[in-house]
Amino acid sequence: MATVHIAVLSAALSALLMLPCAAAVLDPGTRRVRRLLTRTGRRELRSLRNLDQNLKLRDPVTPLGVPSIEQLAYDLRRLDRQRRSGPTRCSEVWMAAVLRAYDARLQLACRRLGVPEHLQPLEGVDRELERMRLECQLHAAGLALNHRHD
Repeated sequence: MATVHIAVLSAALSALLMLPCAAAVLDPGTRRVRRLLTRTGRRELRSLRNLDQNLKLRDPVTPLGVPSIEQLAYDLRRLDRQRRSGPTRCSEVWMAAVLRAYDARLQLACRRLGVPEHLQPLEGVDRELERMRLECQLHAAGLALNHRHD
């Protein structure tokens, strides 16, 4: 009887120790790539790559650490989902952090696409209106922010 308990306990402990390895193997980046390979995802990926290529032609030196336009679009969509639903709605601190991250990515995307932005001095409703204006401007520049399939 005691050996059965030891065996079960050993199996449970080894499963707990292997869990981080399994999480590393199931990297969310690979799932994102699969989603991008859907028909609409492939079309969007192609247009983002073309946009990124055009930006590189205009500005051949992209500093290290500056995300690609594809990564910016992905981050903006992810942060937009987080600010509109989930645990963000229950925590003011989390909501403020997500909004700061969203605004930072929005500013980066504006700089990359040459869209003038004025988020920094604004607060409250004015800042939200500026976010909406920037989202429309970025969409007009070719950056799809309301893609709901990723």
